[in-house]
Amino acid sequence: MSHPRSAAGVPPQGGAASGPAKPDPRRLLDAFPRVHLPLATLGPLLALLAACIFFATQSDRFLTGANLSLVLQQVMVVGVIAIGQTLVILTAGIDLSCGMVMALGGIVMSKFATDLGLPPGLAIAAGLAVTALFGLANGLLVTKVRLPAFIVTLGTMNIAFAATQLYSGSQTVTDLPPVLTALGNTFAVGGTEVAWGTVLMLALYGLVWFALRETAAGRHVYAVGNNREATRLTGISPDRVLLGVYVLAGLFYGIASLLSVSRTGVGDPNAGQTENLDAITAVVLGGTSLFGGRGWIVGSLIGALIVGVFRNGLTLMGVSSIYQILVTGVLVILAVATDQLSHRSAR
Repeated sequence: MSHPRSAAGVPPQGGAASGPAKPDPRRLLDAFPRVHLPLATLGPLLALLAACIFFATQSDRFLTGANLSLVLQQVMVVGVIAIGQTLVILTAGIDLSCGMVMALGGIVMSKFATDLGLPPGLAIAAGLAVTALFGLANGLLVTKVRLPAFIVTLGTMNIAFAATQLYSGSQTVTDLPPVLTALGNTFAVGGTEVAWGTVLMLALYGLVWFALRETAAGRHVYAVGNNREATRLTGISPDRVLLGVYVLAGLFYGIASLLSVSRTGVGDPNAGQTENLDAITAVVLGGTSLFGGRGWIVGSLIGALIVGVFRNGLTLMGVSSIYQILVTGVLVILAVATDQLSHRSAR
């Protein structure tokens, strides 16, 4: 599969270059979200279909409407976190703090609504603000202090975890108002109960898909991940793009907080322990390159579903949870190895 080439340093056609050539912004920006990206998702989609066929042969319950709806409910939190993680990875970064930030947002929403007695809407807004502030802190440290994203988010992951435990007293928050758990409610579709949180997750994927594919801001994200310096030479500020990506990722973690609270019915200070790795796994399985600049947001949804299907199917087969974790680890190593080989062949 061919990959888009950077326009930086390409002389104009029809004559010799006079001095260093300037990159053409149109060639740089128009190349990314449209070239071969749906094809990059074909492999993960086939893997998902193969997994579904396999587990359907192992359990009669797997393909029932109730079980498939359950899979969607189980992946909706990780699925929304994966949206923010995808944006970060598209810029050649990574966010290890996403799970802990999500947990902190859920505790803030829960305790503001119960202990402080704030209206549920304000409590939710406060939780979203906290997660967005963590995204802002990550973005500022990456863009202004020039620290590696891995180190920055490793630090903020621990800060968010400590803040969650200290503020909650390591205690689960219960007796939440109905508004905070509304997205966990279901409605019937053809006799199958579907959670409102699932609908929200799918709507967010549709919105981000459109933004990345059809807007200039979305193309800027791809451009920064592919060649930051060339993007700067076109007049686009990579720092501004990166800062916006990290803040937006923080907002998605806040939405995931609300989905987690809605699904469990409590504010759990121990939430988010594995969601950061699950989200990265989903993004990588979905075909987004860890080198940045290549990927498709729908692939992250497919990756999240692959993880959810494997865990659900193995549970129906009676396989121990430790083997489910083992399978997930093998899947992510295979996905990263494939990405590495693809990157080498494209050079």
